[in-house]
Amino acid sequence: MSEMQEKLVFDRPESVIDRPTHYCPGCHHGVAHRLVGELLDEMKLREESILIGSIGCSVFLYNYLDIDAVEAPHGRAPAVGTGAKRARPDKFVLTYQGDGDLASIGMAEIMHAANRGERICVVFVNNTVYGMTGGQMAPTTLVGQRTTTCPGGRCRDKEGLPIKMTEIISQLGGVAFAGRASLDSVKNIRTAKKYLRKAFECQTQDRGFGFVELLSACPTNWKMPPVQANERIREEMIPYFPLGVYKDVTEEGGAC
Repeated sequence: MSEMQEKLVFDRPESVIDRPTHYCPGCHHGVAHRLVGELLDEMKLREESILIGSIGCSVFLYNYLDIDAVEAPHGRAPAVGTGAKRARPDKFVLTYQGDGDLASIGMAEIMHAANRGERICVVFVNNTVYGMTGGQMAPTTLVGQRTTTCPGGRCRDKEGLPIKMTEIISQLGGVAFAGRASLDSVKNIRTAKKYLRKAFECQTQDRGFGFVELLSACPTNWKMPPVQANERIREEMIPYFPLGVYKDVTEEGGAC
């Protein structure tokens, strides 16, 4: 009987550095990192890319992706990305930001970069909480969700409703692609990669601004195990933040 030959079906993308993760168990940043790394390899963008890291858990992306990176001040990644792309229009520029960074202190930067149609791609990781700095309420924190700064739960009358960034961004003229995906299941992760590819292509094809929101878990600050955190995404986050493509000029046959 001949020996069985092993077939490698799953491996680390070349763009992803071979090192242990420091992220908490159940955190979805690692999944997002892998998707970005896979696309950089598949689209042959690694040697042509500039990553703009933001403040928060998202900033550590440059420890895991083997590409050139710049760290931006809190919320300013779209502004730094704009400068990088205008200085080096031949490069692929990617910002990677969390909800506290992008939708709070960085609201002005993301809105104006999107409206101008800057040729950059933004990956927006939404876990409804400030992850790195202690679990404070974020602009995307759900009504009733408890955080360190709203221990009784977010109140609609006092703090307003969570901001839906993808819906807002999709209304701006310079945006070529805006979509929301989730990282809670294999099916949704595959869709997330499709959306990221679309957003990357908007830049490589000079169509305009690309934006992808990824719903993700923060089990540590949510104070729940990873399996329950995935259930929370499905049962609470997705109903409020519906998944799907909100704008795609490639489907419309136009360019920005």
